[in-house]
Order: sequence, then C-alpha cells, then structure tokens
Amino acid sequence: MSRDNNNSGRPKKPRSSTRNSDSPRASRSGNPGSEPFKKSFPKAGERNSDSRKSSGTSYQDRMDKKFGKTEQKDFITNPGEDKKPFKKAAPGRGGSRPKSFDARDKYERGSLKYGRRPGAEGNEDKNKSFVQKRRLSKIDKDIHKDTIRLNKFIANSGICSRREADELITQGLVEVNGKVVTEMGYQVQKVDKVVFDGQNITPEKPVYVLLNKPKGYISTTKDDKARKTVMDLVANASPYRVFPVGRLDRSTTGVILLTNDGHMTKKLTHPSFDAKKIYHVTLDKKLTNEDLKLIAEGIRLDEGIAEVDQISFIEGKPRNEVGIEIHIGWNRVIRRIFQRLGYEVEALDRVMFAGLTKKNIKRGHWRILTELEVNNLKML
Repeated sequence: MSRDNNNSGRPKKPRSSTRNSDSPRASRSGNPGSEPFKKSFPKAGERNSDSRKSSGTSYQDRMDKKFGKTEQKDFITNPGEDKKPFKKAAPGRGGSRPKSFDARDKYERGSLKYGRRPGAEGNEDKNKSFVQKRRLSKIDKDIHKDTIRLNKFIANSGICSRREADELITQGLVEVNGKVVTEMGYQVQKVDKVVFDGQNITPEKPVYVLLNKPKGYISTTKDDKARKTVMDLVANASPYRVFPVGRLDRSTTGVILLTNDGHMTKKLTHPSFDAKKIYHVTLDKKLTNEDLKLIAEGIRLDEGIAEVDQISFIEGKPRNEVGIEIHIGWNRVIRRIFQRLGYEVEALDRVMFAGLTKKNIKRGHWRILTELEVNNLKML
C-alpha cells in the first residue's frame, strides 16, 4: 500500500528540491504573518557583542564595577625621586639565610640545643648537676634549723630510716639528755645529747665526696707545715666536715673518698672488708717477666708478705707501665714492693677504690656519690 492512498484525503503540498533564501522562515514556525528573521546566528567568539556595544562598557569593566575594583596605579612614595633598585632585607629570625651544616658553629655560639651556654666551662657551680645541688640545699636547710624532729635526728645519723626510728622511739630505746623519750614528733636541739644503744648520735647527714686527687696535695685534714691538703679542694663540697678514707702520698694521684660517715670509713680501711684498689704504676725501666711473677707470689716487707691480688702489663703501653690490684693498706706499700726489686716508681695513679672510679672527674675536681653508689658501698 502506498503513502498516497493513506493520505488521499489531505491536499498535497508542492515539494521543492532547493530552499529559497527569500522565503519566510516564519512559515515553517507556524507564524505566517511575522517578518522574516534576517539576522545570522553569531559565532562562538562573537557572542554578547551586541550587548557590549549597546551598554557601551565591556564585560571586564562591568565586573570591576560590580566588585568595587578600580584601575590600579603604580605606588610611588616620592614622585619626584627616581626609583631605586630593590634590596633584600637582612635575614633575621626565620630569614632565608642558608643553614650551615657545620656543628662547630653551634658549639661556638653556645647553642641551647647542645646544652651549652657561653662561659659555662669557667663556672664550676653551674657545672654541677641539678641532683647534687638539690641534695646540698636540703642539707644546708637542715643546718640552719634550730630544732629537728627526733626521728629525723636519728635518720640523719645513718642508723636507720625515719619510719624505723619511730619504732625505736615508741619502744623506749632512745634517750635525750639522760631521759627516755617515747613521744612522737619530739623536737630536739643540736646541742642535745641523744643516746641510742649506749652510743651518742650526731645529727649530721652522711655525705660522700669522690675526689680525683692531683699531685702536690696530702691526704690529711691539717698540716703543721702549711702544705696543701685535699680539704682545700673539697671546701665547698659539703656543709659538714668530711674526712679522707685512707691516705694517698703527696706525689700519688687518683681517686680518694671523703665522708663524715665514721662507720663507712672504718669499714673501707680495714683489710678484712677486702676493699679493692687498682693502681696504674709507671716505672723508671721495663719490668721483667721474672720480677712480675715474684710480685704476684708476694714480696716480704717489714710488716710481712705483701700480698698482691693481680698484676699485669697494660695493653698498648710499654713494659715499664703495669696495673696492680691490692687490698692491703700499708704505708707506701706499692713503692716499697718495687724498690725491693730495684725499681723506682716515677708515677702512681689510683684508678679505682672500692668499685669507685674517676670517670668523668677531671684532676682536682670532685662529685657527690649517687644513692646507688652509696648502697653498693654499704653492701661490701
């Protein structure tokens, strides 16, 4: 069936092969009475050109007017002067100066990052640790007090702790000025006579000072010939009076302990407690292997046979330098041992005493022992 048969009731419109440019476009849109649309469609780059021409202003001008922008002008402070070239400001904090990778610069400037301040080396008080300063400040406060609790009085003497002292007081084992005191919190003066277990008690808190003794100082509290003593080196170490534990010759250097603990002094100086001492000996000539064996077996002196715990050559040192370990405390015992075999001791340095070394202590300097070191001494 053909299309003409289906549309036989409709009038056919003439079809033209070509479009007439003069024919009205309105007839196609269904408006036969309107004027023909002669304006061509604008291209992509020519859109809104009529609106710009009609308004008289460009799109950028209208946007500037909408957002309040005005024409920018060059900012000139002094119109009469010529323009000068721009100079960068000196870099201050947070400036653009390139960082230096040389750490010595920070050390010289005393950077706090490395824990140093300029001039800190010359001030010995600032070099002390915070713990030692706090410990000495507590002792200094106790000294300036007129009265002190009885349990603290006993604890400062080194007998026991405060809690244990309270038990001793309640049991009636403590006397003050000849009277038994059982009152808790009883205040005593420093001039009072406190007796426990038949012995007088001193209120001084034990202090332990480790000194690296230099040459030319003697190990006594006083000297009739007005020579320098170790007490001159530790004058500011403690508010209490301390005493040297043992002795070192005037020409002998090395570690020496000073304390006000009489019980500890007696313990460390008695040979039965076996307090080890290690010395670095420098001789006037090389030591032979035969003499080394003789010293290890024991050399007879006036007091008896000088027993040596260990003796050996020092690794990396010449044969005239040896290390020797002893526990006897005879006067000038090491020098007399080598003199008996025909050697002269040119230098004698004690590097260890009762487990304490002179590590990180410069010659002529001192430090306060830590609680761990004190406990180790009490366990000997």
